[in-house]
Amino acid sequence: MALIRDIVQKALRTGYLTVEAEDQLRLLLTTPYDLEDLNAFMTLQEAAMSGQVRQESREQLRRIKPSCV
Repeated sequence: MALIRDIVQKALRTGYLTVEAEDQLRLLLTTPYDLEDLNAFMTLQEAAMSGQVRQESREQLRRIKPSCV
């Protein structure tokens, strides 16, 4: 199974976080992880909030309910 930091690196490199990657992150965050993975996840959160990384799930929501997201 991939590490959190691997998923984060791909999202940062591509500027895009897929729904599948989000699901993987949710699963990985329920298992033991190290400080490097935690820091990577926080970096991803900051990148998503600043618009550096787009989230497929949010884009899907916008298509369904444009005024809600």
